Amino acid sequence: MTAILKVDTIQDTSGNNIINESSNTITIGASGDTISIPSGATIANSGTATGFGIDGITVADQWRVTANITANADPISSNLERIDTAGQGTIGTAMSVSSGVFTFPSTGIYLVQFNAFGNTASGGDNVGINLKVTTNNSSYAVVATAYDGNQGGRSMNLIGQSLIDVTDTSNVKVSFQALSIDSGSYLFGDTTGTSENQTYFTFIRLGDT
Repeated sequence: MTAILKVDTIQDTSGNNIINESSNTITIGASGDTISIPSGATIANSGTATGFGIDGITVADQWRVTANITANADPISSNLERIDTAGQGTIGTAMSVSSGVFTFPSTGIYLVQFNAFGNTASGGDNVGINLKVTTNNSSYAVVATAYDGNQGGRSMNLIGQSLIDVTDTSNVKVSFQALSIDSGSYLFGDTTGTSENQTYFTFIRLGDT
C-alpha cells in the first residue's frame, strides 16, 4: 500500500520549523540551527544543485598593492585594496586587514599565496617577500619565502604559498614582509590606473580545520 503525506511544514515538538516548503523553495532548519549529516551518508546529486558548497570553497579572496613598494616593509601595510575590477570576483566573507595584518573570516584550512612583480636597480641586489603567520596574535614565524634579482635592471616575479591552519580567527593571522630592497629597486603596485594585479595576495579556504 502506498501512502502520501501532504504538508507544507514539519515542526518539532516545540513548534519550531524543521522543514518548510513555500513557492517551490524548501527550507531545512532555521538560522542558527546545525544540520548534521551522519558519518557514512552520501549526498546524491543526479541533477544540478547550487548553493550547497559541496566543493568546500566557501572563501576565495584577493588583495593587491596599489603603489610601488620601494623600501623594506614588515609588514606591508600601505596601499592595500580588495580586488574590484570589472570581471574579478570573490567568494564569501572578505578577509580583513589592519596595519598589514590579515584576519580570516572563519576557521579552516586556507591556501595563502603571494605573487609579486618587481625590478632590481643593481647587479648585486635582490628583492624578497616573506609570508608570516602568528598562532597567538603576537609572535610571527616565516612559513614561505621567495627572492629574485642579482641582475641589474631586470624584471622579476616572486611566488610563494603555504597552507595555514586557522583554528582560531582571533589568534591565527598572517602578514607579508618586503625585504632586501635597495635604493632604486621596487615591487610593482598598480600605479597605472588600470586596477590590475601586480603584487597581490590570495586567500582560499579549502575545508574545515
